[in-house]
Amino acid sequence: MSDALVIIPTYNEIENIELIIRAVFSQEKTFHILVVDDNSPDQTAEKVKELQHEFSNRLFLLERNKKNGLGMAYIAGFKWALEKHYNYIFEMDADFSHNPNDLIKLYDACAKGGADVSVGSRYVKGITVVNWPMARIILSYGASRYVRLITRMKVKDSTAGFVCYKRLVLETINLSKIKFVGYAFQIEMKFKAYKKGFKIVEIPVIFKDRIRGKSKMSGSIISEAIFGVISLKLKSLFTK
Repeated sequence: MSDALVIIPTYNEIENIELIIRAVFSQEKTFHILVVDDNSPDQTAEKVKELQHEFSNRLFLLERNKKNGLGMAYIAGFKWALEKHYNYIFEMDADFSHNPNDLIKLYDACAKGGADVSVGSRYVKGITVVNWPMARIILSYGASRYVRLITRMKVKDSTAGFVCYKRLVLETINLSKIKFVGYAFQIEMKFKAYKKGFKIVEIPVIFKDRIRGKSKMSGSIISEAIFGVISLKLKSLFTK
């Protein structure tokens, strides 16, 4: 048994999925994994099903009919995790940009350190990013500064996708009313946790660019984040 579930959303991650699953299961702490696959044409889900024979009762698969956004994949995963009574629920990418060895740091921050949300942060101690082009670093860091300016939230890496939530946070946030599906989803989740008074702690991690597979970043995802932050702030002025 485990009190912690790592949710890994996938779309065409056949080159990474077995490696990331084995890396998570190699940790000293026992984590369970839920892969949320958006009908990957490259048979990512089929590979997960093969691995389920080896990792029964630890590896789970949630298949969706189509690709309709990172946020919706995570929301589906969150609801599944709450139904299964996990106490600590993680977001993590499949492409090794998030180091599985850092899972225990995020877990300890919530389970032992008093945090309600722990964020694997690229910007809490300088800029800890490896193999990113300068333009992408400037865009990501600038986006986080922009979010802090607009929302007044004290999180330095608001767009980070390596996160641990205590179940109470996900139970308190109305997941059915989460608006954004792309880059802005990460901001919205942290902002709503912040507005509810939950303690958010940033844990420094080294973020590495993927070496296998193709990035899912697009112009529309970035645009959603830029304009979505203003929408979030304005809406928060009129709601509790």
